Amino acid sequence: MTITQPDLSVFETVESEVRSYCRGWPTVFDRAQGAHMYDEDGHTYLDFFAGAGTLNYGHNNPVLKRALLDYLERDGVTHGLDMSTSAKRAFLEAFQETVLKPRGMNHKVMFPGPTGTNAVEAALKLARKVKGRESIVSFTNAFHGMSLGSLAVTGNAFKRAGAGIPLVHGTPMPFDDYLDGATPDFIWFERLLEDQGSGLNKPAAVIVETVQGEGGINVARAEWLRALADLCERHDMLLIVDDIQMGCGRTGAFFSFEEAGIKPDIITLSKSIGGYGMPLALTLFKPELDIWEPGEHNGTFRGNNPAFVTATAALETYWTDGQMEKQTIARGEQVETALRAIADEHKDDVADFRGRGLVWGMEFRDKARAGAIAKRAFELGLLIETSGPESEVVKLLPSLTITPEELDEGLRILARAVRETV
Repeated sequence: MTITQPDLSVFETVESEVRSYCRGWPTVFDRAQGAHMYDEDGHTYLDFFAGAGTLNYGHNNPVLKRALLDYLERDGVTHGLDMSTSAKRAFLEAFQETVLKPRGMNHKVMFPGPTGTNAVEAALKLARKVKGRESIVSFTNAFHGMSLGSLAVTGNAFKRAGAGIPLVHGTPMPFDDYLDGATPDFIWFERLLEDQGSGLNKPAAVIVETVQGEGGINVARAEWLRALADLCERHDMLLIVDDIQMGCGRTGAFFSFEEAGIKPDIITLSKSIGGYGMPLALTLFKPELDIWEPGEHNGTFRGNNPAFVTATAALETYWTDGQMEKQTIARGEQVETALRAIADEHKDDVADFRGRGLVWGMEFRDKARAGAIAKRAFELGLLIETSGPESEVVKLLPSLTITPEELDEGLRILARAVRETV
């Protein structure tokens, strides 16, 4: 694909240096549909990025778009703070009937603000309020957001450094297989909890991702998650699962922790819960934890009514019959087969590949290789990003609605990009 030089001058002169994704994809995108994005010059890109997991149902999903347009056409409420609206009622009813009740969950739903880090901040604040303790335990290579509370439980040194002040009241512990199986799971954590001389303040909660997306597609085993849940229960700590990127079906089931059979005390959702790419976030928690005073945690945009509309349409379209979960698992097997073939072809270069459902990563021994592959993939018409503490992992995050043919096409481009960056 021949790419002409787009006019990026206004972005380079007016927009802040903090911009990032646009540096890796130097074009001006104009429209998008399904699994594809199109730039101003008409070039087509197959999207294996999906808005960093925000677009599980693809770009401009026609069913969700129709629901949104109908709502706007009838002058439905766009902004309503946390007022009761028909759009919010429809979403809460759909979420309760489609997601919570079938899973035996009675969690309360909180709208903390429109982004993932809002949901995490609310979860941390509530855990501390309930337990009367300050400390939160997180895990190596975790990523939970860019506001100060979320950064304090994030592992990445570069992101943490951006805070500009000390990040306190967070303690990291080894994630699953961080020590390459050299020690039993949680032996260090439990010893610290039991030893009065350890110096560890008793935590209010533990926050965990079942699959660490930004951290390098590190997949926690179901037995590890069950052991963590048991540890939290025995030591009177709340278990928070951050399902912002891995929830809403990304790993197969609606919640990524379902496979492990655990029931977290608090769950955070964002990204694809809105369905259409519009901001929406939820903090879910068991009813006995709902000790908030009215307005104690609020925000101007905590009631995004257009997002309620598309979220409701997504739940009713994709989560009432179990087919989405089966399809995602099948598509994941398709990806795994292709990545195994690439790894076999490049045994000396590929350190590992891993994933669940439709989130996969391929790690390279030469840490600069992943970035070169992503750049070449862009030139060939495929959008992929990197992850991991040194951007050493190529990350695949296609929409859940992608067709097998589109998936095959993207995987062939990836294989070519790997081959051409040797």
